[in-house]
Amino acid sequence: MNSPKNSPSTSSSDSPVSEDPVIVTVSGLTVEVDGRALVDGVSLRIRPGTVTALVGASGSGKTTTGLALLGEYPTGARVTGDVTAHGARIGYVPQHPAAVLNPARRTGALLRDMARQQVRDLPRSRRRAAVRQRVTDALADAQLAGSDELLSRYPHQLSGGQQQRVVLAQALLLGARVIVADEPTTGQDALTKRRVVEQFAAVTARGIAVLLLSHDLDVVRELADEVLVMRGGRVVEQGPVHRILDAPTHPWTKELLAEPRTLPYADPERTGAELLTVSGLTARHRTGGGRVPVLKVDGLTLRSGECLAVVGRSGSGKTTLARCLAGLHRDHTGQVLLDGTALPRSVRDRSREQIAAVQYVFQDARAAFDEHRPVLDQVARTAVRLHGVGPREAATEARRVLTGLGLDESLVRRLPGRLSGGELQRAALARALLARPRVLVCDEITSGLDPVTRRSLLDLLAALMRRQDGPSVVLITHDLETAAPATRVAVLDGGEVVEEGPREQILTAPRHPFTVALLDASRGRGSAVRP
Repeated sequence: MNSPKNSPSTSSSDSPVSEDPVIVTVSGLTVEVDGRALVDGVSLRIRPGTVTALVGASGSGKTTTGLALLGEYPTGARVTGDVTAHGARIGYVPQHPAAVLNPARRTGALLRDMARQQVRDLPRSRRRAAVRQRVTDALADAQLAGSDELLSRYPHQLSGGQQQRVVLAQALLLGARVIVADEPTTGQDALTKRRVVEQFAAVTARGIAVLLLSHDLDVVRELADEVLVMRGGRVVEQGPVHRILDAPTHPWTKELLAEPRTLPYADPERTGAELLTVSGLTARHRTGGGRVPVLKVDGLTLRSGECLAVVGRSGSGKTTLARCLAGLHRDHTGQVLLDGTALPRSVRDRSREQIAAVQYVFQDARAAFDEHRPVLDQVARTAVRLHGVGPREAATEARRVLTGLGLDESLVRRLPGRLSGGELQRAALARALLARPRVLVCDEITSGLDPVTRRSLLDLLAALMRRQDGPSVVLITHDLETAAPATRVAVLDGGEVVEEGPREQILTAPRHPFTVALLDASRGRGSAVRP
């Protein structure tokens, strides 16, 4: 699919200069906190109907640069340089949408409130219909069906991908002329990503500019006019998308673009007895219309020494299944068995041994940490709480595990806000490992990470599974490439398991039409799914 390309808005010598007016100018932006430069001398220009992409590793300064367009900076920041929006209203789509959605209000109420602000000049008799139409249009533009059932849900009852698209709909309802999109395809499957690309292409065709902050280089290739590659707060390479992605000159850009490695995966010969079993499970969400079934799994088994990848689209029920396993979603019937013994539905009713046995690693690692306590203390607390270890011994064990995951002590003594997304995801994994789990449930733990950090984290996960005492893993993912370490793959669609089998069979010779479509979409976007 080809997106419409406008005249590139770039200061590079190998790019033509557009005649379109500049609507946002950033000149020499530097943002420092405690003497450390988060952004160092960044300059860019944004023109109507163009997509400017900032790419780079977690912690490279992309989000700090994007938030500068909204006049938002970290607490205590020293800012120099200029950011000028020439009369343009700017909307923001954050990487973790749950942080900006009101958990106490239903999705439809949030959207209707915004739409009402846009129709105040209409006669009263026309406002209600106009509000309904604007909400419907915004949801359609954001690739989210506006059913009454979905609009009646609270944000926590939506998948991560659905939350992302609701926030995108909000930005469109605001009438923004520039949208800062921070990882807008995070947590979304290949089919949904394709629709998001089409949507942003349609948005730019209407003259709206997009500042795209993304680690997804396939999306960048399809959408962007200009690319700025960032590292350590600086722009190390900048130019038209075709030159940067096809003929990079900087070593860091080349590393970002490196082909995915074929990762070692769990050995089927090492798998043992049934460890975790799902039997007759039906999970529900409570909405304005009552309790609505969202997941039905008749049977699913994880064996000791095994990695089971659960793959599916956003909203297919993957996270609901993961939360049922960990006791975080109690509104379900059926059973989750550990060694043949039923686990209580709620984590509050599980014993310390049962909680330790099944550990959950959240997709949004930042939201899973207390922002006011050092990371090391929070990781060590797991050993104290679940195994009765003394504070000093727990801290020693935490440092050992954190160091093994590539996080040194000086880093983990900081507050969570001082760590990058990739660093926090490793810390979240370390915290779960201190429980000494038998089952590790990993919910989209690589979806918000750049290619380099994602490969590194998957390497770590594969190494854990190869250990003799390593946990069995349930790997929740929308991305077939991320399923590389798995022994078996289960495919979810519409809340049901439509196909299950050995990894090689599912990723090379799928039988169900949905799996075929998902695999084709992934390969069509350039993802390397390697059997």
